[in-house]
Amino acid sequence: MKAGIVVAVEIASIEKRFKNPEVLRTHTQEVLKYSIDDDEIFVIHCGAGEIAASAATQLLISEFNVDAIFNFGVVGGLTEEISKHRLCVVESVVHYEFDTSEADGNPVGKYTKYDSIYIPTDKELLKKALEIVPELKPVRCASGEKFIGDPKRKKELYDLFQTEICEMEAAGIVITCDRNGVPCLLIKMVADGLFGEKEEYYSTFTETSDKALDVLGKILEER
Repeated sequence: MKAGIVVAVEIASIEKRFKNPEVLRTHTQEVLKYSIDDDEIFVIHCGAGEIAASAATQLLISEFNVDAIFNFGVVGGLTEEISKHRLCVVESVVHYEFDTSEADGNPVGKYTKYDSIYIPTDKELLKKALEIVPELKPVRCASGEKFIGDPKRKKELYDLFQTEICEMEAAGIVITCDRNGVPCLLIKMVADGLFGEKEEYYSTFTETSDKALDVLGKILEER
């Protein structure tokens, strides 16, 4: 299998888990290639944000012809339940900053191509992930170009979109994969709960990032 991993800000977890990569360069991007058993894993550290994540996803698909895209990382929790559970897998994403409502009357987050504001991830990869790691909680993800720490704003996101987590890359990854016909899987770990704000995010970042990658690693090994 040729797997692509898009990493926003959690690259230290990759460097701890996987060793001795082949460093590839394409255009101005650095890609780390790991050969594990019969698999090739291509990792790109894109930085935060939808545009960066979308560009990195497209590069892995176009330049390395990967079979699937994987993403892991830390997120904010929008409900008390997910703030306690923490370990989750994205079943659908809403790009909550996409808004054409004044032009066409569509709800915020609604792309014309999709039947609803909730854009699904790959059903087969999701099913397999839940078989391998049953404790994963399937969630809806609110994705946009803004770090959300304020509990009031988190509650507003949940009330508006009924999403359990929020972050800054999922929409770019999922939409790009869908347009290329490439499956994707997103494993997330809540770093800052509903009332945690940025202090909890920074204090738990390393632990939650490592845990999310541990789960992804298990799925890659046992799929």
